[in-house]
Amino acid sequence: MDLFRVWSGMDLLAWRGIAYTLLLLNFVFACQLLLLQPLVSALDGQSVDAAELYERASQSIKVKRYSDALDDLNAAIEADPALSEAYFRRASVLRHFCRYEDSENSYQKYLEYRPGDSNAEKELSQLHQAKSALESALNLYESKEIEKALEYVDKVVLVFSPACSKAKLLKVKLLMVSKDYSGAISETGYILKEDENNLEALLLRGRAYYYLADHDIAQRHYQKGLRLDPEHSELKKAYFGLKKLLKKTKSAEDNASKGKLRVSTEDYKEAIALDPEHTAHNVHLYLGLCKVSVRLGRGKDGLSSCNEALNIDPELIEAFHQRGEAKLLLEDWEGAVEDLKHAAQSSQDHEIHEALGRAEKALKMSKRKDWYKILAVSKTASIAEIKKAYKKLALQWHPDKNVGNREEAENKFREIAAAYEILGDDDKRARFDRGEDLEDMNGGGRGGGFDPFGGGGGGGYTFHFEGGFPGGGGFGGFGF
Repeated sequence: MDLFRVWSGMDLLAWRGIAYTLLLLNFVFACQLLLLQPLVSALDGQSVDAAELYERASQSIKVKRYSDALDDLNAAIEADPALSEAYFRRASVLRHFCRYEDSENSYQKYLEYRPGDSNAEKELSQLHQAKSALESALNLYESKEIEKALEYVDKVVLVFSPACSKAKLLKVKLLMVSKDYSGAISETGYILKEDENNLEALLLRGRAYYYLADHDIAQRHYQKGLRLDPEHSELKKAYFGLKKLLKKTKSAEDNASKGKLRVSTEDYKEAIALDPEHTAHNVHLYLGLCKVSVRLGRGKDGLSSCNEALNIDPELIEAFHQRGEAKLLLEDWEGAVEDLKHAAQSSQDHEIHEALGRAEKALKMSKRKDWYKILAVSKTASIAEIKKAYKKLALQWHPDKNVGNREEAENKFREIAAAYEILGDDDKRARFDRGEDLEDMNGGGRGGGFDPFGGGGGGGYTFHFEGGFPGGGGFGGFGF
């Protein structure tokens, strides 16, 4: 009895195992049927699917979705290798992408099915023209023949291969070389609309914004590119180069505001040297350098820097102002007045108008006789130094000592006496130093016929030296 129970228990377990096995096999078979059904259906309707793929590709081409069209055409040819029209369409799409070798192979395959087809032969000829034009444009770019290269790209390559990324990027590079930065921004915008992660387009667009001095937007383009490829050498170079330029510029400006003018000068020069071609930014660096040079009293350096700024921007008013200040330091009075008048006409800035007033006064003073120069003394000379210089020159040029050139000596003597008339009088000297007009002094003014040789005639200066000739004594028959 016990043995029967054991046998019955084992038999039940066996039947239960067989049941589970059958259920599992049934499940596997059902899954196989589900997975194989689409493949069977695809094989049964091969020609229908190829035609549908071809039609879908045609619609994509109409809306210029060439990548989608190419995928569908490849699938259509795989589904039906004898679908000749798919080869023709694929060749055309590949030509659009300037994949010229693959395109030519597809044209040749189509012509095997349709020998002598005029449309295919025409497009194949266009392919050869576009391919040759692209090669020529690349060579012209290398040889810096920019205008001609642009003509090849615009009038041939992008006409026959409008989706050619290589040609579009080459066009952007050509625009950059010709400094058409707005055009480069526009063209890269189209490229990035099609492929927002195009690293070369991000780099070129960033550079275009950089050279327009729109540094924030340039930096954002570099950063986006570096997030996609942190080791991209050109993007790294552009990004860190911009950071360095901005840092050096800020240092120059900060040192200038703190009065560290010599340090600021070096900072400005180093910032300019980082990228001499960055004119949109360098114009402000040159202006800053000019201002610092003027503050340091370096007229020649200031003039040079302001000239550089005006070469970049001929209408930069502050550069005219600062160049006028530099010319004042160089005693180019007429040049200073000219620059400052130009600046004043376009600005109500008080500093500009005050500088113009100084320049006009200096110009007027420059046209008068320089009495200090006539007596060969400095503008800070003491009265004793002035008397000593006068005595020396009066003795040197007294007519009685210059019988052979008496006329010249008399003119010199009159000029020396007139100089002493002004500089020997504290009040007149102060008025002369202030730039006041002394023409009416002593009823007719200097240069009005002063004659120290007899009777005080001519309505000229009258000398009143205590004790005779300055320094004591007289000379000859002249009792000064």
